[in-house]
Amino acid sequence: APSFVRGTRAFTGGAREHWVPAAAAALALLLALQLLLADRARLAADPQWRPVLETVCKVLFCELPPWREPKAFTLLQRDVRQHPRIPGALRVSATFRNDARWPQPWPQLRLTLADVNGRTAGERSFRADEYLGGPPNQAELVSGGSATVAMDILEPAARIVAYDFSFR
Repeated sequence: APSFVRGTRAFTGGAREHWVPAAAAALALLLALQLLLADRARLAADPQWRPVLETVCKVLFCELPPWREPKAFTLLQRDVRQHPRIPGALRVSATFRNDARWPQPWPQLRLTLADVNGRTAGERSFRADEYLGGPPNQAELVSGGSATVAMDILEPAARIVAYDFSFR
């Protein structure tokens, strides 16, 4: 230490030295908490971090974005048939389940129709209010919960023979 500070209490082992490790630990903890909260949207999408963030956000009253895992929706039943009463229309029905660990927002349902040659004749994504026939009762589909889709659509081309459902 320079000669003008020698002998002062700060440099001779005063009481402040006992607070330095505790203050450093507290500041490190605050920094880790701040980083966790600042990056919570990305970390909330990770199954390992989500429970930690849910606990932290319950204490600090912050919000997490909803869990989104479209691949966790399982199609249990599906059917596309000619409408029994309306010529040129198709009746679409399906049942799917949320197999994710957490509730998640209702998915977009993508329906692709193909002709006898395997060419895509029509493709469209439907929002939940379209395939449920109105707004859903809940904002999210609970884990293990299922939903039934029933809607009538116009046939985009003659001789539709194949269809595919996917979730977004």
